[in-house]
Amino acid sequence: MKVTSINVYALKPRYMPQAMRGVVCRINTDEGIYGYGESALSYGKGAMAGFHMIKELAPLVIGQDPMQVEKIWESMFKDTFWGISGGAVFYAGMSAIDIALMDIKGKKLGVPCYELIGGKQRDQIRAYASQLQLGWPDEDDTGFTLQFTPEDYANVAKKAVKEGFTAIKTDFTCVDGKSKTIRGPHELSGILSNEILDEAVSRLAATREAVGPDIDIIVECHSNTDTLSGTQYGKAIEKYGVYYFEEPNSVTNPTTVRNLSRRINIPVANGERIFTRWGFLPFLNDNSIQVLQPEIANCGGITECKKIADLGHIFDASVQVHVCGSPISLAAALQVEAAIPNFQIHEQHVINQVKFIRELGKFDIAPKNGYFTVPDRPGIGQELSDYTLKTAYCETVE
Repeated sequence: MKVTSINVYALKPRYMPQAMRGVVCRINTDEGIYGYGESALSYGKGAMAGFHMIKELAPLVIGQDPMQVEKIWESMFKDTFWGISGGAVFYAGMSAIDIALMDIKGKKLGVPCYELIGGKQRDQIRAYASQLQLGWPDEDDTGFTLQFTPEDYANVAKKAVKEGFTAIKTDFTCVDGKSKTIRGPHELSGILSNEILDEAVSRLAATREAVGPDIDIIVECHSNTDTLSGTQYGKAIEKYGVYYFEEPNSVTNPTTVRNLSRRINIPVANGERIFTRWGFLPFLNDNSIQVLQPEIANCGGITECKKIADLGHIFDASVQVHVCGSPISLAAALQVEAAIPNFQIHEQHVINQVKFIRELGKFDIAPKNGYFTVPDRPGIGQELSDYTLKTAYCETVE
């Protein structure tokens, strides 16, 4: 079997196309078997850079045997010059190709991808409702609603819990309750004002009171806080039984992550902007991150994500595979989470709740009562829908 061509798609959801610009590739073979993978740059800036990165890497793949996944991975890593110590764009393109190759391999062998990386350890994947500061929409909603008051945060948390979720995640600092806007990161750096700190803590306190002691609450910061403000905030919320503290500062300087982690009594989670096992190693060596969050579609793909999880297992770190993308990334993440021994929980991002994102996939993969059932179709268990294929912008490399 040989790779004959690669299609690269820029997805166009019915609503909010600029807020979620997924980039997906389909690798085609001379046996008619194809596989899908995704470049995880679908929010923020860089999606189309990932699109072109896949095109840049395509000549290394076309003509190769897609079953030789590790050989192709090493070629992308070492024969490109920029693969070693590459960044988000490079590894997003590389990850998309790796996921698609694993999808092909699973389909060729007639097994789900979890069988290719050690076998399934669980049938059900516990999930948490994520980013509740944006509301928790019904599936037919076409937008999100910022939350402002402590009562807003309490009510949206209760809505998610009513749907069966036993864990939730909220960024309690990012919405300014006075201006009714998203705060700029500069407002959350350095020592926080009493006003900002009190607003965030009161929202968390109201949420905890609303959901009770048995619901796990994850506190998100998006790395908008830094070592000073993150430590200050972390100490202030310890008494609320926080499940873990996500991206309380930037990973650009591992020393600061270590310093923050040692000053608070909450597990620290991070990793969606850390790439490959080499990137994760410094944070494991000093135990500064306890919950690893490798992004399935920019850490190096399924192949590398499994190795990161195994590396973390050596250091007693648990794993929540991150998903920044479409139903393609979601399916790939579930395959890894089904197989790894140190799985923690899965993020059900608010954007993946709504129908206009879920319809991008051929199969509607969604949690029920707070749990996903692991897809058991061959490969990653997901494809682009007919709607997506008709509406996406596509370029083909042959």
